[in-house]
Amino acid sequence: MARLQNNRRLVLSALFLALGLLLPFLTAQIPEIGNMLLPMHIPVLLCGFACGWQFGLIVGFITPLLRSILFGMPPMMPIAVSMVFELAAYGAFAGLLIGLLKKDFKSVLVALVGAMIIGRAVWGVASFILFKLMGNPFTWEIFFAGAIVRAVPGIIAQIIIIPAIMVAVWKVDERAHGG
Repeated sequence: MARLQNNRRLVLSALFLALGLLLPFLTAQIPEIGNMLLPMHIPVLLCGFACGWQFGLIVGFITPLLRSILFGMPPMMPIAVSMVFELAAYGAFAGLLIGLLKKDFKSVLVALVGAMIIGRAVWGVASFILFKLMGNPFTWEIFFAGAIVRAVPGIIAQIIIIPAIMVAVWKVDERAHGG
């Protein structure tokens, strides 16, 4: 049974990775919209919730690197590399936090907000280091604008979409397993 569960998580992780590679194409023509809607973040967060912290971490780590290599976006340095740490933190902490809570709407919201705060903090630290290595400034104003101001539409979308999807998935899973 455990092997079947791991296979299921592996297949779902591959699906979330594919979604992370493909969803940004919906906003590719207008990069400013992509920066606001954060289309790569949603599949990574869902992966952490649905598959656990280990799978969320791996999918979060791979998605921006693979997207940069395959499609040239986001640019590898410093954007994709800083996103590696951010999305890995999102996936890992979504899985860790939901593992500590019940599987219900309120718990998903709490875990989601926690993962988003930690992920943005990790992005800030990674960006600060990478920009400094490249000889560019990374100020509090840049952090605040990138992590919060420009991301508000994506944050709102995540808060609306992710709990609804997870609650629906858990209900279907519960019915399928006679719970």
